Amino acid sequence: MERARAIGLRLLTGSPRTRGELERALREREIPPEAVSAVLDRFEEAGLIDDAAFAEAWVESRHHGRGLAGRALARELRTRGVDSTVIDRAVGRLDRDQEEATARVLVRRRLPATAGLPAPKRLRRLASLLARRGYGEELALRVVRSELAAEERDGPQGL
Repeated sequence: MERARAIGLRLLTGSPRTRGELERALREREIPPEAVSAVLDRFEEAGLIDDAAFAEAWVESRHHGRGLAGRALARELRTRGVDSTVIDRAVGRLDRDQEEATARVLVRRRLPATAGLPAPKRLRRLASLLARRGYGEELALRVVRSELAAEERDGPQGL
């Protein structure tokens, strides 16, 4: 039990972790399941691990920092072992308008890099950018078409 506690504390020193990540790491080190459970329960009681707070911070950080959509954020949190109800709550804090605004910023940033390409190729590249970040096809195409039309109407931004 002491070994499990020491390993868990060392892992938490580097960066915040989810219960699932700590559980996986302790099991890989062949810590008995009952010791893993007891140590992680104690960590939760002490406030050292809090999956809900982790998920909210993750969503906020990754959405604003990397421009990831709710789908991509949910996928990342699932791989980190966060419970689906906690994920739904954290990702649910993003609203559609916020996601669309973020998608527009991403597309506007990439428009200059696609200048000179044929329109269909630009559309595909920009929509693919949004798809890789977790945006749905309908939203991606709507935003890209809108931004391409705005660029054509108003000219390239920043000139």
